[in-house]
Amino acid sequence: MQSKLSDIELIEQTLAGDQRAYADLIKRHQRFVFTLALRFAKGREDAEEIAQDCFIKAYRSLSSFQGQSKFSTWLYSIVYTTAMTFLRKKRINTDSIDDEGTFIQVESHTSSYDVNNAENKSRSFYLSQAIEQLTADDATIITMFYKGEQSLEEIGQALGMEANNVKVKLFRARQRLKEKLERNLKHEAKELI
Repeated sequence: MQSKLSDIELIEQTLAGDQRAYADLIKRHQRFVFTLALRFAKGREDAEEIAQDCFIKAYRSLSSFQGQSKFSTWLYSIVYTTAMTFLRKKRINTDSIDDEGTFIQVESHTSSYDVNNAENKSRSFYLSQAIEQLTADDATIITMFYKGEQSLEEIGQALGMEANNVKVKLFRARQRLKEKLERNLKHEAKELI
């Protein structure tokens, strides 16, 4: 089964003309690519467009992948540059957090009587909401480090910066995330009282 093959093996098969191998690569990385794109675009349709563009660009450039880093690192650098280009074209102000309507996401809830499951959903919701209120750069670094499990070096490669700079940016992004969480949860607590 191809899904058990490594990224490098799938790339080799793709370059040899096996389109199914590239489809497997897409399936393996599409969720995270979309998540990163959504952090930049703040809208599902724009994020889908960015993600699709990324996979097309990756396919066209696949022969230039040298394997010096993980494929995911190379792919996420494509996501970053594609998203930045997209945002420049759309002239979206990703730094503004004044318009709270921009950051509200509707999350589909399934009815569940499991308290732990509900608590985990609540945590996930508040965390996602706070990440969306960060700048695109902060949200990207947090997402790549925690959800993508990328090292500081890999994030640096993807974003074109030194690992030490990524470490500093990650620290500052965590601080801003903490502030957003505290502010959001404080506001939620007031509404409950």
